[in-house]
Amino acid sequence: MTSTTGHMKNRATLAIKRGTDVVASAAGLLVLSPFLLAISLVLLLAQGTPLFFRQARAGRRGQCFRIRKFRTMSTDIAPDGQLLPDAERVTPVGRWLRRTSLDELPELVNVLLGQMSLVGPRPLPIDYMPLYDERQHRRHEVRPGLTGLAQIHGRNWLTWEQRFAYDIVYVDHLSLLLDLKIILKTISVVVRGRGAGDRRTSEPFRGRHSAG
Repeated sequence: MTSTTGHMKNRATLAIKRGTDVVASAAGLLVLSPFLLAISLVLLLAQGTPLFFRQARAGRRGQCFRIRKFRTMSTDIAPDGQLLPDAERVTPVGRWLRRTSLDELPELVNVLLGQMSLVGPRPLPIDYMPLYDERQHRRHEVRPGLTGLAQIHGRNWLTWEQRFAYDIVYVDHLSLLLDLKIILKTISVVVRGRGAGDRRTSEPFRGRHSAG
């Protein structure tokens, strides 16, 4: 296959992916709206406001957008005035949301807006951008996703190098069939709870020395 043919195939795949994302995210938000409202009410009673966690993340081509998730951590601070470690701030209801991955549902809005896709490398903080090497930057050749290869192979239990390796494999083998396999595997992982546990809080990425 010539590079021109391969490029055209990727463009067609991305166009179909985008159409699927729009339909699926709009339908998901509509069908799940009562459930999303119920979760919001539970969080309001259990944790108060804000209901959502928002953070600047890097999207396709490194463009910045703000991700939306249900808030799973408190704002408790230590005696020195700094926030407690993430693992210590996860609330009971937040732990349940993480275990079931329900905290990710508001990201359907990001998908609908074209900032994310249903499947792709998970969006990472924009602050990480200067730390990537040339190979790691390739994860931004596609839109970030709600789920991806790394998420069905261990999520935050993987090392950074393993996560980036899965991201590049996805970019290199982009196809609608691969997306379907990842979505089906994600459903299986979430329903069975395999590898989820309390979904460990990831250690920050600090460059190549922390990738292993």
